[in-house]
Amino acid sequence: MAAGATTGAGPAHARPETAPAAAAAPAAAYCGAAHRIEQKLSTGTTWRMCWRYDSKAGLVLENVSYQPKGETKPIKVLNSARLGQIHVPYDDGNIEYDDLTGFDFAQGLMNLAPGECPGGTIKTIKVPDSWNEDPNVKGLCTTTRSRGHAYRMQGDTANKVYQTQGKDLLVYTVNQVGWYEYMTEWRFQDDGAITMNVGATGSLSWDDYDAGDGRGWPIGKGAAAKATSHSHNAFWRLDFALDGSTKNSVEQYDSTVTPQATGQRAPTTKTTRTKITKELAGDSKNYRWWRVVSAAGKNKDGHARSYEIVPGPTTKYPGRRFTKHDLYVTQYNKCELFASNNPGNCGAGAGSSVDKWVNGQALNHPVVWMNIGFHHIARDEDQQPMPVHWQGFSIAPRDVTAMNPLTPAELGWQNGHWQPRS
Repeated sequence: MAAGATTGAGPAHARPETAPAAAAAPAAAYCGAAHRIEQKLSTGTTWRMCWRYDSKAGLVLENVSYQPKGETKPIKVLNSARLGQIHVPYDDGNIEYDDLTGFDFAQGLMNLAPGECPGGTIKTIKVPDSWNEDPNVKGLCTTTRSRGHAYRMQGDTANKVYQTQGKDLLVYTVNQVGWYEYMTEWRFQDDGAITMNVGATGSLSWDDYDAGDGRGWPIGKGAAAKATSHSHNAFWRLDFALDGSTKNSVEQYDSTVTPQATGQRAPTTKTTRTKITKELAGDSKNYRWWRVVSAAGKNKDGHARSYEIVPGPTTKYPGRRFTKHDLYVTQYNKCELFASNNPGNCGAGAGSSVDKWVNGQALNHPVVWMNIGFHHIARDEDQQPMPVHWQGFSIAPRDVTAMNPLTPAELGWQNGHWQPRS
């Protein structure tokens, strides 16, 4: 095992029966029209998925597939994608929240105005265990957005420039928890990447202006009222099913830079692969990355399809065991749904947080948990309303297609070690 990657030791706890690994299957989204999302972007890529709404996790996306132009059928990426927890401990040590399983995150779904979903569709969600007399909320926006240049390359002459503007399918909801409003967004890019973010906005809690020095920041005139600082530790749970099979593998890559030696023009860098065969509690570090690899499909170049995990900026909270690592990979278990304060009965001694589930089981149906932290020290500009502060990460296709899926037709022959045509 490479330095910094840890796997659980010893025998695994007895757990309820897990679902068998699925065989490769077509990647269509199997759901009724009301719960189906299908969008062909202007650059030719089509995303398909189903959605449902969970009484604790909120929005859950299932059977997610990607079909770039040139592919004859959809490529399945995920069985399911959802939030795994938002853990909020306060700096003064007086309180901490598990917003999804302890503070009714899902029941706080907000109605969206048409102006919040420009050019898109707002779907109605029936909220389970709703607080309101009417459980139906116009709360799911699906729309498209431009993201700027997908690529740019000058051709043989200055008069020929290859460029295209990237397009995304955006799917999002807004959930109110106390004074906060969480914008949970999923961006499905035309190049095959998926970016997931949580944006916290709304208002600072008016009754948390009693922090002492070093645990808060003065807000308003003078220094009498200090808003209590706190952390937002957001977890996501991704159940991969590349090419329709859950028999994916996980790999970790670490690169080492060696100083320039005599006779060399520069330092050298060597990258090593570690196959992750057992459950993992992993830590991000310089020159480290992970990927989930398909066992069922290859691209047209004969390379195994995979998705690389691309962490976003994070402040790792060391106060709890389950927040001490950036990434967890666990063997699929249908009751392991939330990274902390998990309400399911996962068997005697299994524990109720993701760190307890990393206990040495072999991986043949890996589930990825990503932890992205944000330490919120309030500022005057947080009033009023509070600007959105975002935290999240991406998964990026690695060898899913033989070339850039947005490659213009006239450059399609430039694959591999090509030479200019005479």
